[in-house]
Amino acid sequence: MRDKVKKIWPEIDWINDKIVKDKVLDCWVYAIENSVLTAEDLEVIPFSLLIKDCNVSFINHKRTCVQLAVDIAKRMKENFGNSIQINMDHLIAGAILIDVGKLIEYDKVDGKLTTSHTGKLLRHPFSGVAIADRFGLPPEVLHIIAYHSKEGDLGKRSVEAIIVHHADFVSFEPFKV
Repeated sequence: MRDKVKKIWPEIDWINDKIVKDKVLDCWVYAIENSVLTAEDLEVIPFSLLIKDCNVSFINHKRTCVQLAVDIAKRMKENFGNSIQINMDHLIAGAILIDVGKLIEYDKVDGKLTTSHTGKLLRHPFSGVAIADRFGLPPEVLHIIAYHSKEGDLGKRSVEAIIVHHADFVSFEPFKV
């Protein structure tokens, strides 16, 4: 399973800290193994059940979000220099993990993708934090997962969480009808 996750998530190798990198990989392996979805499903299922006739795959949306977050962070570091501190390993790990909880949110009924019982009770930022915490990821990464969606609107986001939040919505909002 680890090889399958590495195939769909080559961006995991962008994380320099080997411990964080391994924990991110472990999160995805755990989520897939505890989901009705397979690693292959992630390349074909729609990235959102909220968008009718969504033709953008889960992994395409996710990888775009990670790539955008890294591009934004690099540009900010280039332009602002030492005026801004961005932990790239935390940013990348958080961006890769923000939707890991969605694998628990999904169910298949008669071959059709739907929201699971757990998904009706807990949105993916909560289940995602639980998965990441299970593997001992740093609180800074948990923060990004927890605050990436609308649940984070009332709290104070770290710079990494701000970047990931906007990268996620930039790759989501244009597809809403």
